[in-house]
Amino acid sequence: MIRIEALPTPTSSTDQKQWGRLSGAALPWAIYQLYQRQKGLYVVVVPDTTTALRLEQELTVFFHENAADVWTFPDWETLPYDVFSPHQDIISQRIKTLYSLPRLQHGIVIVPLNTALLRLTDASYLQQHSLVLKKGQLLDLTALRQQLAAVGYRAVDQVMEHGEFSVRGSLLDLYPMGSTLPYRIDFLDDEIDGIRLFDPDNQRTVQQVNEIELLPAHEFPQDKAAIERFRIRYRERFPARSEKESLYMQVSQGLMPAGIEYYLPLFAEQSAPLFSMLPKQTVMLAVGDLEAAAERFWHDLQRRYQDRAIDLLKPILKPQELYLAVDEFFAQLKHWPRLRLSRAELPERAGQSNAAVADLPELTVNHQLKNPLEKLQHFIVEIKKQQGRVLFFVESEGRRESLLQLMQRNQIRLQQFASVEEFLTDQVDLGIVIGSLEQGCLLQSGSGKAKAKAGEEPLALVSENELFGHKVTQRRKRKHSQQISGDTIIRNLAELSVGQPVVHLQHGIGRYQGLQVLDAGGISAEFVTIEYAGASKLYVPVSSLHLISRYTGSDQDHAPLHKLGNDSWEKARRKAAEKVRDVAAELLDVYAQRAAQTGYGFKLEADQYELFADGFPYKETVDQLDAIAAVLKDMQTERAMDRLVCGDVGFGKTEVAMRAAFVAVNDNKQVAVLVPTTLLAQQHFENFRDRFANWPVKVAVLSRFISAKEQKAILEETEQGKVDILIGTHKLLQDDIRFKDLGLLIVDEEHRFGVRQKDKIKALRANIDILTLTATPIPRTLNMSMSGMRDLSIIATPPAKRLPVKTFVREHEEGLIREAVLREISRGGQVYFLHNDVASIEKTAADLALLLPEALIGIAHGQMRERDLEQIMADFYHQRFNLLLCSTIIETGIDVPTANTIIINRADNFGLAQLHQLRGRVGRSHHQAYAYLLTPPPKRLTKDAEKRLEAISALEDLGAGFALASQDMEIRGAGELLGDEQSGQIESVGFSLYMEMLEQAVEALKAGKEPSLDALLTQQTELDMKLPALLPDSYIPDVSLRLSFYKRLASCRDEQELDDVQVELIDRFGLLPDAAKNLVKITELKMQAQTLGIKRLEANSKGGVLEFAERTSVNPSYIIQLIQTQSKVFKLEGGSKLKFIKDLPDTNSRFAFVSFMLDDFAKHQTGAS
Repeated sequence: MIRIEALPTPTSSTDQKQWGRLSGAALPWAIYQLYQRQKGLYVVVVPDTTTALRLEQELTVFFHENAADVWTFPDWETLPYDVFSPHQDIISQRIKTLYSLPRLQHGIVIVPLNTALLRLTDASYLQQHSLVLKKGQLLDLTALRQQLAAVGYRAVDQVMEHGEFSVRGSLLDLYPMGSTLPYRIDFLDDEIDGIRLFDPDNQRTVQQVNEIELLPAHEFPQDKAAIERFRIRYRERFPARSEKESLYMQVSQGLMPAGIEYYLPLFAEQSAPLFSMLPKQTVMLAVGDLEAAAERFWHDLQRRYQDRAIDLLKPILKPQELYLAVDEFFAQLKHWPRLRLSRAELPERAGQSNAAVADLPELTVNHQLKNPLEKLQHFIVEIKKQQGRVLFFVESEGRRESLLQLMQRNQIRLQQFASVEEFLTDQVDLGIVIGSLEQGCLLQSGSGKAKAKAGEEPLALVSENELFGHKVTQRRKRKHSQQISGDTIIRNLAELSVGQPVVHLQHGIGRYQGLQVLDAGGISAEFVTIEYAGASKLYVPVSSLHLISRYTGSDQDHAPLHKLGNDSWEKARRKAAEKVRDVAAELLDVYAQRAAQTGYGFKLEADQYELFADGFPYKETVDQLDAIAAVLKDMQTERAMDRLVCGDVGFGKTEVAMRAAFVAVNDNKQVAVLVPTTLLAQQHFENFRDRFANWPVKVAVLSRFISAKEQKAILEETEQGKVDILIGTHKLLQDDIRFKDLGLLIVDEEHRFGVRQKDKIKALRANIDILTLTATPIPRTLNMSMSGMRDLSIIATPPAKRLPVKTFVREHEEGLIREAVLREISRGGQVYFLHNDVASIEKTAADLALLLPEALIGIAHGQMRERDLEQIMADFYHQRFNLLLCSTIIETGIDVPTANTIIINRADNFGLAQLHQLRGRVGRSHHQAYAYLLTPPPKRLTKDAEKRLEAISALEDLGAGFALASQDMEIRGAGELLGDEQSGQIESVGFSLYMEMLEQAVEALKAGKEPSLDALLTQQTELDMKLPALLPDSYIPDVSLRLSFYKRLASCRDEQELDDVQVELIDRFGLLPDAAKNLVKITELKMQAQTLGIKRLEANSKGGVLEFAERTSVNPSYIIQLIQTQSKVFKLEGGSKLKFIKDLPDTNSRFAFVSFMLDDFAKHQTGAS
């Protein structure tokens, strides 16, 4: 055996060497050492995508600061002849790699085998069709638009993903392929005046740059010449079909259907393998048994070809036209210097060498022992005897600190290093770095030596998995991006389509009929048109959009429309207001009772808490941080906490609970975690145990999975205070469970417990802190209305970079099922197959086994023995099989990030909310997730089922679409908090208005006043300056976007909000045109007038009039003084109107006068309001 650093390398262009015994981290280490020895270009071909992803992650650890030298040429993540196209982010990464490859002098490029076999476009295509844009460059914007379209960029209203561009006036937004963020380019006439990076989530500028490199949007040409090539070559191979749905006709018309990538040779001038793009000095590294992997791939490829070769409208190319044959690939490989890397030991012969590498011995930390690190300490002693060294790898700073503390408590001193390289250049025996390895190894000094020479001592690379005996979940940290929450979208009327019901505060429920520009007194203004019962129309000026809200109540198609001019709306509103007052009073009463009870004020040790928080491997969302801050604040007060945290599945509620649990345990209190199902108890137990793995915290679980003897021991330890966190189902509420000092109860999904259990929880509420978690959506508006009354935190922001789940409703068909499962397992993923009929689940398993011999199938349903069920779920989580055939038992709980396809059999039998919940089981990672909803033939579907399935498939997005779909669930959630009687009132006036009325009633009662519906109506201010004030359609062409900004402007409550909207408008659409400037200024004056208690203000070229509300804050004596001292300007009309006579011929003079007058009033206010 030879030390890795001394293993022989290929010496000529056709030479091959083989290295064996590269187990665990020895493989990435060997590649790293080879690169250090001789910097060059190394192309690493691996058997599959899973290996590629893992190798990339581990090489990045060793390369550290030079991680940019590690490239991956990713797989398309589709199956050959697929009906899907790859995700834009994948195409972007592939194009960047292909473009850079011919000029790359050094680096490591990782390529999955099926990608290496693919025939690609000739390298010259990308080089010839890329261009550079520089600041100061003269360029015609129209010509640039045509150029962008020619290389495949899509014109859109708002740029969100790679390959898109948008033009608004002199602004061009562009998301180039290969770029991490999009660019915004400012033109001044035909000159590029500025280029800046911006964040697509909030549209804000990130940084200024001087130039950008623009790569084509497709891997192969799709311009007119390419389409003509396609037509000629297609006709040479297949008969041309004239049906409009045929592939030939679609492409002829410039339409590129999904899956067009598998026709690349028909478009490209010439196709070529990856080998043709590599510089001459490239060294090929082959990892594992590529021959077997290639044979398997070709076997599957030919089977797929035979299955699909019969489609006359979309005939497919022969496999050899798309991929290199196995012998052809290995023949081409022989033209390069190559190194074969194997984890197994090789027979010793010429050209084959085994590395001096051994597996690590058993090192697992055992907290049950008096000395938990006994095995590790023994290992370190043995290594030191050989003058060896040990380097530990941990996932994050938090885990590093935790491990350091654990080691220190056991007299092991580790030194921190920023990188592997830094450790190697030091002389320290024991070091620790941040980086994720799946499995460590022992790098030995080589055989036949009595003693290691200097620099050749044994080196042990130890991962967290060796220490903690289970897989530490590998999660990718991602850039945090603040997203606009669902309720903001609802409030801003985004995605409101014509015909949907809306509520006008003064006129009731009607249907939105779009935006319309009308001339009023010679001045153009934009109005929202609302149609009421009897086809009567109301035109609402955009400045009054704060009076309009989306109606969410009963079925949208049968919303109770009101008649303009009769009193039915007035009656409904009054009745709702009376009920609202009762609810508000009841809420205040509950709050007063709770405020009177004293609890325990926890002490927060900031240093310890920060260490624990750092152990969280994701970037927290803004909502999550807000929820955590609120919980910690509650816990530190002496009032008993009773907080509800609401958030969709996978939005991070558990971390909030863990932070609270840490604070409690750190203050020597015990924590109980109550969950509705045994499976959830087990998952929480594993999650809590992982999260607290490096802290001296004992986590235990009580469920039917553990023996009576174990349960007894846990109960005794709980009573003695030895168990810090106890997790369990309703068993936790039994009388025989006694805590030594319980400080915090965490309840997950309280609504799923029975009445008796809820009463038990209520009895506990008096003197301990309670934190309840729920995934039942409750709107944030409710949070506002109950601020200070019911402690409620809402996590409405999805984790950054989560892709929406692609959803398909299809008839049950075996070919589709096979394709969906193979697509997932071929990229290293797992599949849920939901079959909700336990009686026939075994037969379904047998059918699937015949259909999918490649899949490893497990079965899970509610009628299984609890222990068997738990074992199956644990095996699925740890990827011991890749297809879980299950019932709806998976609806709550266990989270499997590698499962990214769900197939739901007889989806027509499920409700919308349940389908949404089930679909939420997948899409928890950066991979594209798929949901297939299988149904019987359309004739057998009910109308309702059709509607539900249409809705769920349309609402893929985590943003606006979901927010709107969840309205029925939100109303149910509100009903749970407010009681069934209120649900009727919500129906009659609409959800948004109901919540506004409740908020106003609560505020009034808290201030000791009686709630008044009139106050809600009269606090609105009308302001008319007789000036054009609108967002022109030339400025924002998209109607729904324009409506959304109108609503946001009208709803601004202070100058900061208004300023934020103005900044966003300028940032996204360019400088404000005059009409838009007027609209912003009018909004500002209106806010000022409203705070002064002015009901209406009108100004024109000759003066104007203002009307005071009943309860104005302007001092009446000052008004009288004005009339007396400036009688030519001010006159009183009636009891509440002030007329002003003044020449105000233009925009500037009118705004200046009104602004001065309002400022003057603000200086002369009474104390009353």
